[in-house]
Amino acid sequence: MKKLFFIAVLLIVASCNTKESGSADYKDASLSIDERVEALLPKLSLEEKVAQMRIFHANIGTKPDANGNLKLSEKVVEKLKLGIAGIKNPGEHIDAVAAAKMNNELQKYIIENNRWGIPALFVTESYNGVDAEGCTRFGRPMTSAASFNSELVQRQWDIVGREARLRGMHMCHSPEADVVRDPRFGRMSEAFGEDTYLTTQMVKNAIIGVQGNYEGLGNGTHIGAVAKHFAGYGQVLGGSNFAAIEISERTLIDEIYPPFEAAVKEAKTLGIMASHGDLNGVASHGNPELLTGVLRDQWGFEGYVVSDSNDIARLFYFMNVAESPEAAAQMGLEAGIDIDLYAEDSYAYLPEIVKKNPELEKLIDRSVRRVLRTKFILGLFDNPYINIEDVEKGNRAASSLELAKESDLESIILLKNEANALPLSKDKSSKVALLGPLLKGNTKEMFESVAGSNVKFIAEKGFQLTNQKGGAPELLERDPKAIASLVNKARSADVTILFLGGDEYTAKEAYFSNSTLGDRATIDPVGPQDELLEKIKALGKPVIVVLKHRRTLAINVIAEQADAILDVWDLSEFGDESTAKIIFGEVSPSGKSPVTIPRSIGQLPYHYSMKEINYKKEYLFLDKGPLYPFGHGLSYGDFKYSDITISNAEITPDTELEVSVKVTNNGSMKAKEVVQLYLKDEIGSVTRPDKELKGFDKIELDAGESKTVSFTITPKMLEFTGISMEKVLEAGDYTVMVGTSSKEYLETTFKLKK
Repeated sequence: MKKLFFIAVLLIVASCNTKESGSADYKDASLSIDERVEALLPKLSLEEKVAQMRIFHANIGTKPDANGNLKLSEKVVEKLKLGIAGIKNPGEHIDAVAAAKMNNELQKYIIENNRWGIPALFVTESYNGVDAEGCTRFGRPMTSAASFNSELVQRQWDIVGREARLRGMHMCHSPEADVVRDPRFGRMSEAFGEDTYLTTQMVKNAIIGVQGNYEGLGNGTHIGAVAKHFAGYGQVLGGSNFAAIEISERTLIDEIYPPFEAAVKEAKTLGIMASHGDLNGVASHGNPELLTGVLRDQWGFEGYVVSDSNDIARLFYFMNVAESPEAAAQMGLEAGIDIDLYAEDSYAYLPEIVKKNPELEKLIDRSVRRVLRTKFILGLFDNPYINIEDVEKGNRAASSLELAKESDLESIILLKNEANALPLSKDKSSKVALLGPLLKGNTKEMFESVAGSNVKFIAEKGFQLTNQKGGAPELLERDPKAIASLVNKARSADVTILFLGGDEYTAKEAYFSNSTLGDRATIDPVGPQDELLEKIKALGKPVIVVLKHRRTLAINVIAEQADAILDVWDLSEFGDESTAKIIFGEVSPSGKSPVTIPRSIGQLPYHYSMKEINYKKEYLFLDKGPLYPFGHGLSYGDFKYSDITISNAEITPDTELEVSVKVTNNGSMKAKEVVQLYLKDEIGSVTRPDKELKGFDKIELDAGESKTVSFTITPKMLEFTGISMEKVLEAGDYTVMVGTSSKEYLETTFKLKK
């Protein structure tokens, strides 16, 4: 009897050990990621699977208490019982060390309070560096694009990835791979410009940087990228957020898709976010041809697709393409949306939906595999916590702050420099007035640190542009006393530097709420800015304009009246210091405009690479062409282009060409120049762009130095979508343009023979 009892006990123990062993397979780091995913997925209940398809925002009840300890609301506690795909922005309003400590506590709570110990993804965004308190503040993506330096952008986003991971984050709903061409759109500066090739290079390098060249994901030094918004989001009608998108299939394929394709194929982005909009009337969040056909079947994407905020539910109550919230959830699932961002009225319904349609659980399994795979790639099952000592040493490192300054200096664009108004002298005794509504509280201090003791500064903001209400800002009434005071300040100075343009209130995201606005119906500078410039210009003294903004502005009066214009977009936390270094000649400006600057909103749509036929007619009572073309940017150097050569007069589908040009700095100062390559298909079976950027190279030349710059022209550069909607190479004549902008270049020709 005792022997039988002992055998029975052994069998029970063996059974328990087998069960524990089986349940621990997914924790075995020696297995492949796919093996670990397949070991874990069958263990999850339907409800636990759906929990891995949802992200909620930390603002519903995830924060530190007065002592810095984790505090969770009842709502969050309830949500975490089954586990969760992720949480958006935990710890965003506290410094990096405090955030890392809190996020360690939060992750520990999540792991210990779901059956299988599945960690969560903590998600941030990045528009000026990590969107969180206490991180290095870089310039906006549009600002970075003006550098035309993709290697610099990669280094910048490498810091973003490192600083985000140090505070306990794992994914980033950035960068934007949208091509933006409408300055009415309030989110313009979140993207990298109007050009497909420039955007592609910047997005690709941003993702490589933030993901640590992919290797930084598993070793815990970097975070995963989520390229957005797929696809065509920047093309909303009227520049109005949430509006329809009317775009031809050919333009979509040739101009809108390439940055996303490079994000997937070349940069290996871990995530993709779907677009608010529609394509040919099909809502992107319910579009299987887009999210599965193009993204996965054509490009081989293996990561997860996340909805934009609440957009699956909006298939029902906003887009009106689903009959019910449940139908919207099913539509999103079938289209290929893996994670529902924020909504309580969408994927939350999936367990009940599956009871009626059991076959849908296969699609749920498909999505959960992708989410779990991401968590394994990031190493969260094996190393879910942050070493606090690393945070204290690595966040806002001196090298990161220096990189922010370097990025600024390469991104500032000198639009105009009449009679060499810039640079100003630090050696000559002078008085400089720093004036205008875009002046910051520390601008004077930053200028003083650069200029030295010979230059005396006076500073006055004068007036604000709006009442700075976050939802729907209102323009303030003209203040004649403020204007008079600024003019008097300028009268007492030798030179005036005016800080004009727009700010975070005049260009911003127009959220879904009707009470939140961010897009504009005009693109002229708001308020009495032009009047202020004209009054100060009338004093007969030099006027320098520092143009700060988050959307392209039609700066006609500024272009006419200012002696010099520095277009700085939205720089880093050291932006005014960097601007001062440019103004006082420590560094030559080398930025180039990543957009075409129009004279009037009436010219829209207006970008340099429009079809050639678009340039046939100009407008009554408006000067010809843009105020400043794409790629434009002056220098303190004096660059001359000469001796353009091409290696062969013909190219075939199996050969390449090399085009070269000699660039000489005839100026007296070392300076950087962006050499730009454009191609034009002279005759096409469909109407073709006037020209297309196909390469750029940023070089630095000493005074008097020359350099030969070469570009390789490949058949791939000549492909486009033909009449049959297939990619084609067409025989014929091509023009090569190499120069300093899309309007100033040397050219030569070649033929494609098949």
